[in-house]
Amino acid sequence: MSDVKQKVALSSIAASAGLTAAKAVVGVMSGSLALLSEAAHSLIDLGATVMTYFAVRLSGRPADAEHHYGHGKIESVSALAETALLFILAGVVTWEAIKRLTSTQPPEVQATPWAFAVIVLSIVVDFLRARVLYRTAEQTSSPALEADALHFDSDMWSSLAVLVGLFGIALGYVSADSVAAIVVSVLICIAAWRLGRRTIDTLTDTAPPGAAEKITAAVTNIPGVVGIERLRVRRVGEVLFVDLVVAVSRTLPLDQVAALKERIVEAVRADSAAAEVTVTTEPRALDDETVLERVMVIARNRTLAAHHVTVHAIEGRLAVSLDLEVDGGLSIGAAHDIATGLEQAIREELGTGVEVETHIEPLQAFGEPGRDASAERIAAVRDALTEIATKVDLVGAIHDVRVRAADRGEIVNFHCLVDPALKVEDVHDKVDELERALRLRFPSIKRAIGHAEPALPSPEPATRNRAALTSPIRQ
Repeated sequence: MSDVKQKVALSSIAASAGLTAAKAVVGVMSGSLALLSEAAHSLIDLGATVMTYFAVRLSGRPADAEHHYGHGKIESVSALAETALLFILAGVVTWEAIKRLTSTQPPEVQATPWAFAVIVLSIVVDFLRARVLYRTAEQTSSPALEADALHFDSDMWSSLAVLVGLFGIALGYVSADSVAAIVVSVLICIAAWRLGRRTIDTLTDTAPPGAAEKITAAVTNIPGVVGIERLRVRRVGEVLFVDLVVAVSRTLPLDQVAALKERIVEAVRADSAAAEVTVTTEPRALDDETVLERVMVIARNRTLAAHHVTVHAIEGRLAVSLDLEVDGGLSIGAAHDIATGLEQAIREELGTGVEVETHIEPLQAFGEPGRDASAERIAAVRDALTEIATKVDLVGAIHDVRVRAADRGEIVNFHCLVDPALKVEDVHDKVDELERALRLRFPSIKRAIGHAEPALPSPEPATRNRAALTSPIRQ
């Protein structure tokens, strides 16, 4: 994209140089102030286009240690310098035109064919160059190229004013040249004002018109975004910098928050592909949060492991109980302090009248080395589980028994079949009963973990009979 801007800027330099030389030569030969002012205008344009060329080269550099947001504003500084030159030129031309109009002996001005030819050529070139520059400036979001396009556009209208002045001189109106020069200076001022206003908006980080509204509409439609707390938008060259602070539910896990940020960035870039988007999320407590969600958020914020949260309404009073896991090596005093802090935080969240009780238990071992038990030991545990399961209602066949020996005791994992129509709470109670009975029988077992899975329905009798009929007969 930078190469395209540089090529267009170079072509503008060539066009400005040719028009400046032609207008200057013919203006001196004809004595036309309007034509000379146009030559001066083109000379300034030549200097401006040279600045534009170097500005677009520098602005294309990536961000570095000193310019964290890139070098895009170099183009705006160039455009601001061009604005100042335009105002100075308009003042000089106006001053000279007024002097000629008030002089008792106005200079002689000749409307030669060469003057007409140069002005007509200038109008054609200015029109074509302005169209190319405007199109490239829009595609690349380049303030410097837009300033260049504005110069050529104003040159075209200024040349039309000079052309009218030349016709007036040809018809015998001596003051037509000075009047045309004043018209040229007014057009230059208008062009400078338009350019200066846009350039100052860029340098003062004025938000591009409509950008904030588009971003707000796109982001608020993303599921998970509660609201937009802050939105700041500014443009530097072709890059749109967007700073967003959005509110999200505090119950969202971190991975979902990260995915939400990615969706927000994609939504913004769908309209502005070159946008640099910074998204900050702020957690918010929503009105539809359950008591369980609120308790788990409090525990998570304190990096505590809480489970078995029970919530009851007792005679209009809320009662919360939970299991809290802490490091088993802590003293009971230190563990109690942790539990008390969690209870106090829950009361502050839910209300001081809430009853909160915690059951303190040691954290399960993490990364503790272990080894598979012997085949004889696994067989003994499997046989014991199978025997116990026959005495526990609702629990079916035992399988996938694994026994691991660790320094603090054995850990047993097993699977059992249950009726798929049973309730989770009923199955949990029966599997717990099976686990307790196994630990009573084998005190060396520190923990037993039973996995209940639904039993597949038995095949229909007819299916079994057909299978039996088609089975090979063994001798």
